[in-house]
Amino acid sequence: MKKFLTLMLAVLMIVTSVLTFAACSKDGGETGSKVIGVVAKGESHAFWQSVKAGAEAAAKEKGYTITFRGPASESAKDLPSQQEMVQTALSNNVDGLVLATIGEGFTDMLAQAKDKGIPVVQFDSGIWANDVAALDSQGKNPILASVATSNTLAAGLAAEKFFEAIKGDIAAADSYVVGVIQHDETQTGIDRAKGFIDKFTELADADPTTAGKYTIEKEVKPGDADNAYKAALEALYEKGISALFMTNEGVVKQVYDAINASGDKYDAIKFCGFDAGSKQIEWMKAEGGAKLIGAVAQDSYQIGYDAVAQCINAIEGGSVTAKVDIAGAWWDATNVDDMIASNIVYEG
Repeated sequence: MKKFLTLMLAVLMIVTSVLTFAACSKDGGETGSKVIGVVAKGESHAFWQSVKAGAEAAAKEKGYTITFRGPASESAKDLPSQQEMVQTALSNNVDGLVLATIGEGFTDMLAQAKDKGIPVVQFDSGIWANDVAALDSQGKNPILASVATSNTLAAGLAAEKFFEAIKGDIAAADSYVVGVIQHDETQTGIDRAKGFIDKFTELADADPTTAGKYTIEKEVKPGDADNAYKAALEALYEKGISALFMTNEGVVKQVYDAINASGDKYDAIKFCGFDAGSKQIEWMKAEGGAKLIGAVAQDSYQIGYDAVAQCINAIEGGSVTAKVDIAGAWWDATNVDDMIASNIVYEG
């Protein structure tokens, strides 16, 4: 009897283990739910946490679950880590993949997704152009939709608002210099700087009070290492700028630190930012000193939401919008708290 009971207990444990395993779906989802693997360019930053919240909300509405992963940084050293994340999602046979890559080298993996019938939605800065071209040449492109902020349009919005704020200063000056710090040489950095410059030029040239009275100076940096943006600020200061547009949160942080460490040196300059973050919020709310007029934010929550929503549409055979442009949103001292509450301006 004792041997029989021992045998039955062992069988019961095996059955329980099998049932427990069966209760889980691919890549950690719950019973019966389909799983979308979301691999972002980061995970811990407040921007990506807001993206994750939007992605989870869209999935929950349709009875899906998501896995959300991202590398420790967006630098080349973490590219192998992100590649492993994508391969893991594919090996676990996720039902859909939402992806933003930090470099090239995903062609073979995405060709696997095509072969497996796994739809892919690229989001934020998406998948690098050389990888997409290679997939197209092989007839193996699984990317059905792109969801992102239009960096050109968002920067254009910043130019409109900033021009409105400083056009009286330009009109009153004999010569007025507007500076731009472009945060890197990626397409994102290029589009933001160009979008701002093109729109600002259009507006300033069309206004008879400002036409011919301004110049634009630009500093381009490969990244934020070694206080590169502080150096860019100083270089533009030496060129006599009276206004400055900064193309991302990293630039804003370094510039704000430089301002705080320099007394009243930069107080006569007016500033305009991009993105959000705690330091930018602090600067926006500050009284006195160098003035941050406003900034344009990506709607990170909506990016995550729409990317997953498009992926679900693809999985279920619904209508898929090939290109979803998320509009930027202007925020300043008058609406900052409302924008935080709306998950558009993030802290952190």
